Amino acid sequence: MDDAIARLRLIRTPSIGPVSYRQLVRRFGSAAAAIDALPDLARAGGGVPPVVPPPAHAEREQAMLARVGARHLFLDDADYPPLLARADNAPVILTLRGDIALATRTPVAMVGARNASAAACRFARQMAQALAERGATVVSGLARGIDTAAHHGALPATIAVIAGGIDTLYPPENDELQERIAHEGLLIAEMPPGTQARARHFPHRNRIIAALSLGTVVVEAAPRSGSLITARLAGEAGREVMAVPGHPSDPRAQGCNALIRDGATLVQDADDVWEQVRPIDARALHSGAVRSPAAGWGAPPPEDATDAERRTIERLLGPVPVAVDELVRQSALAPAVVQMILLELELAARLERHAGGRVSLC
Repeated sequence: MDDAIARLRLIRTPSIGPVSYRQLVRRFGSAAAAIDALPDLARAGGGVPPVVPPPAHAEREQAMLARVGARHLFLDDADYPPLLARADNAPVILTLRGDIALATRTPVAMVGARNASAAACRFARQMAQALAERGATVVSGLARGIDTAAHHGALPATIAVIAGGIDTLYPPENDELQERIAHEGLLIAEMPPGTQARARHFPHRNRIIAALSLGTVVVEAAPRSGSLITARLAGEAGREVMAVPGHPSDPRAQGCNALIRDGATLVQDADDVWEQVRPIDARALHSGAVRSPAAGWGAPPPEDATDAERRTIERLLGPVPVAVDELVRQSALAPAVVQMILLELELAARLERHAGGRVSLC
C-alpha cells in the first residue's frame, strides 16, 4: 500500500510524465527514493522543484475510485495490456472499470468523424458487430459519431478509452452508453478521477487507443482530425492502419482517401479487417511479459552530468522540437547523460516532450 501511494504521488506530480517517471524509478530504484531526489534534480536543471502531492491526496484518489467501482492498474501489474505496455510512452498508471481480459481478445481500434454521415455510422456499427462475432474487441474513444456507433455494434466486446477521469461523463449524451460499457465491457482512463475532458487530453487518449490495438480502422475523417492522429500513431507503433474509402466529393471522406493514397490498407468489410489482424500470433496478446517501470527500455539508467555537459545540451535546445537521438549525436555525450540532463530540465519545468521522442525548451 505504501509503495502504491508513493507511485501515485510521483506520477501525479506536475512536470512528470510516463517517460520521466520511468527514468526516475530506474535511476533511484523506487518511487519513494525518486520523490526525495526531486528537489536536487530540479535545482540542477535551473528551476524550482515541483510540488509533490501529499500522501493524503493519493489516499483520497484511491477512495474516489472505490466509490465508483474502479481500480488502478500499474504498468508492472500482471494484467496490464501487453500491447500497450510495449509503447515507449505507455501510461504508468491507468484507471479502469470492467473486464481487463478484453484487452487481449484481438483488439482492433475503430475511429472516425464526430459529425459522421448516417451511412458511415451504420457501416461502423455493422462492421464492429461482425468483428466482435469473429472474436475481436473493438476499441474506440466514446466520442460522438463513428466511436459511438462502433461501441454500440460491438457491445459487450468493446473498450472505451476516455479523455477525462474515470468518474466523468463526456460527451453528456453518451452517459448511458459509458455506464453500460463499464458494466459489460471495459472503460479506461489515464487522467486522475475528477478530471474533466479538455482538448489537450484527447491526443493522450488517442495514443492509448492506437497502442492498445493490433490495427486501427478509420471510417470517416476530415483532412485535419483526431482520427488521423490516431492512425498516424498506430503506424508509428508498427500497427496496421486501415481506412474505408469514401466519395471524393464528401469532405468527411478526404482523410480516409488520403490515408489509402499514402499506403493504408483499403478495407470494405469486417473480413478485410480480420484478414489484416488475424495472422498475428495470438500468444503475443497473452504473453506474461510484465514491463517494469524500472527496467527494460534499452538504455542504461540516467547518469549524473557536469555543468559543462548541461550547458552543451541547453545550447542545442530551442523552441523547435528536436529528436533526442540528434542531441546525442551533436553533443557527443553518452545517451544516459543526455537523458539525465533532459530529465533535470523537465523537472525544472523548462523542457517539453513531444511525440516521436522529440523535446524542446518551454
